[in-house]
Amino acid sequence: SVHPADSVDPYDYDAVTDWRAASAARPPAGTDGAAPPTGTPAQAKGAKGRAFTGIAAAAVTTVLAVVVAGQVAEGGDGSDDLQARSAPEQAARDARDPGVNGDTGDERNTSPDAPRAAGPLTYAQKMDEKYPLGATAEGSGKFDAVPGIADAPGKGQRVTYRVDVERGLGLDGALFADAVHRTLNDNRSWAHNGARAFERIHSGSPDFVITLASPGTTADWCAKSGLDTTVDNVSCDSAATERVMINAFRWAQGAETYGDEMLAYRQMLINHEVGHRLGYNHLSCDKDGDLAPVMQQQTKFLDHDGISCLPNAWPYPKG
Repeated sequence: SVHPADSVDPYDYDAVTDWRAASAARPPAGTDGAAPPTGTPAQAKGAKGRAFTGIAAAAVTTVLAVVVAGQVAEGGDGSDDLQARSAPEQAARDARDPGVNGDTGDERNTSPDAPRAAGPLTYAQKMDEKYPLGATAEGSGKFDAVPGIADAPGKGQRVTYRVDVERGLGLDGALFADAVHRTLNDNRSWAHNGARAFERIHSGSPDFVITLASPGTTADWCAKSGLDTTVDNVSCDSAATERVMINAFRWAQGAETYGDEMLAYRQMLINHEVGHRLGYNHLSCDKDGDLAPVMQQQTKFLDHDGISCLPNAWPYPKG
């Protein structure tokens, strides 16, 4: 982002002026544990016992002969038939396997790649995900205000804002609005120590409109304030208008300086651009290993002039 006062920086894209003067329009199988038998099997007693035993043995022999004959006639040894009969049982066991559908039961499948049942994502999880959106995306240029209001939680200077999202982005507007409200009213943000209280409204005349828009639409609105966001594909405070523009590509994909730390990056993005609207200019850290000020252009760089800064999302990181 750049501020007009930072004219020495040709890549400085944010400005802070009074937009009202320029525009009146306000538009988530084992054994069972029994002891093994001991001693020897009991013998049949007397001639009748011996005769009965002989008859039973003959009957068993006859049955076995019939079974073997049937298997030979079918050209097999019976193993294929046993496998076929066990297949449905195996399928039933697979269906109960928690590695397949998350049910409890057969826990044989312990592969870390097996799908797991999951509940709804939390706010932090949603905010830490990247979302598909191209660096050259162009939108409709038309906006919808996110419905609903969110009261200012503090008693400091009341600052009202509206959240607009460009139509057709495919991003979660309600999540964006929630992020704005949580971030700005955090004690580490511009509401620090009760200095301000940010209130989201849906209609009327807010102090500013924080707007999530495609790179193309962001560039159009920033140009209204003499700012060029096409270099480095950044966001801006279009200070000659009512809009603080958040580039949806950056919101969805982040920046190399923050890697996969999307939650922190998005908090920084909101704090930085709204900081311009509140009158704050660009800064840089002046000591190696220090936190970058939130007004440093962290989308573009963390290191400068041989100094290495650490990423920081907050105006008052210690709270």
